[in-house]
Amino acid sequence: MKLLTRIAQHAARNPEQTAFRTEDQVLNYRLLWDRSSRLASLIHATQLERQTPIVVYGHMGTDMPVSFLACVKAGHPYIPLDTSIPMERVRLIVEKSGARLVINTTDSMLDFNNVTVLHVPTLQLEKEELIGNEYWVKPDEVFYIIYTSGSTGNPKGVQITAANLQSFTDWMTGDFPLDQGKVFLNQAPFSFDLSVMDFYPALQSGGTIHTLEREVINKPKLLFENLSRSALQIWTSTPSFVQMCFPNPDFNQKMLPELEVFLFCGEVLPLAVAKELKERFPRARIFNTYGPTEATVAVTSIEITEELLAKEKALPVGYPKSDMRIFVMDELGNPLPEGEKGELILAGPSVSKGYLGEPLLTENAFGIINGMNAYRTGDAGFIQDGLVYCQGRLDYQIKLHGYRMELEEIEFHLNQSDYIKSAIVIPYAPNEEIEYLIAAVVPAEHSFDKEYKLTAAIRKDLALRLPAYMIPRKFTYYTAIPMTMNGKADRKKMKEEVFA
Repeated sequence: MKLLTRIAQHAARNPEQTAFRTEDQVLNYRLLWDRSSRLASLIHATQLERQTPIVVYGHMGTDMPVSFLACVKAGHPYIPLDTSIPMERVRLIVEKSGARLVINTTDSMLDFNNVTVLHVPTLQLEKEELIGNEYWVKPDEVFYIIYTSGSTGNPKGVQITAANLQSFTDWMTGDFPLDQGKVFLNQAPFSFDLSVMDFYPALQSGGTIHTLEREVINKPKLLFENLSRSALQIWTSTPSFVQMCFPNPDFNQKMLPELEVFLFCGEVLPLAVAKELKERFPRARIFNTYGPTEATVAVTSIEITEELLAKEKALPVGYPKSDMRIFVMDELGNPLPEGEKGELILAGPSVSKGYLGEPLLTENAFGIINGMNAYRTGDAGFIQDGLVYCQGRLDYQIKLHGYRMELEEIEFHLNQSDYIKSAIVIPYAPNEEIEYLIAAVVPAEHSFDKEYKLTAAIRKDLALRLPAYMIPRKFTYYTAIPMTMNGKADRKKMKEEVFA
């Protein structure tokens, strides 16, 4: 595989070049390649059946990239799971995926039924042999699996092949001004596919991945001190994350004098955010991109210029990458003419082979168009003069601060709570962009004398099953959820009541 071959070449030619760094850890290309090859040899010795998924558990430490490469060098896809994910959900993913091996990069001990756990910090990898490239994941085999929110209350595993990923990294390193040896920001946890946008293009181009750990992001003083000494050149994040930096007036070109490119993905890039960035970073170029996890991170891009900002009311998500085709179709699957709104359908080599172990879900969302793998995004949009415009979700799937989630999954877990009779989730979006989630709840009998105590109990319940970003910010209480004539929750009426 070209990507792995390139990393090997960087390790041979520039062994001391930093490949990955955190606040207090540094991993050069020599160590990345050597340790991952030795760990791959250890994985191979476990005699797992080829392509059996391996869970890699941890946060942003240097053992994470080592473990990812080790898995694919041994012929296995990896499933990245961040420490912020509740353990009940981790166990569910381990079980659903059929993983027989978990690589634990943390200091804590993990235990799963009938699953081997390799605790990387205690391994003496220097004693292992180096694995040969004959075991590497092949182009049509799965490279990684990222679990996204599912409408049944269960997460779905999106399978991305080596060929899918190679198409993406070739596009990123070929069509964007990234050049060789740049310093990339890694803000997103590895269980979120936005991280792929900086991680693999950086490694393919011999660059450095500068990682922001959760503890740094959550403390503004630490965050800006970190950024000030980062020498960042390529900024990759959601628009929400860069917006979070705006209250600090010092967040500008002076703080990051070497910054050349902003890459945005994961959610809508508001016009106002792009304009403010232009003022703060006049020398940097800004690119808007779009794509679902099922099509390998992103499939469209456009540079946000002053001219574009002057003429657009809502920014386009860009032109399709050269090997992809994007169609706009009506509910019956008929192509719509230019300018007409419908569902965005993606076709080409970036499209996943489907959801792991979910043939019905795969059949409903994936297909073939003109001999190419195709994916129904569920996103509303239109195409004008070759430019793609995305206008939100057609269903109950949303993006909040870059995280994609199914409202139905959150509702499923709300309704599992002993404190709740029924509940629905309403996105609060005063200016078309979702700011937070509201849970409209009909409570079960309880002994709490104050609503805030009930809310705290429900939050605690949800935290056992859902990541923090999926837990509604606000809870409102009602005696009943209004219903439509066909027996479904009347979301429109509920929304009017919540915002009355």
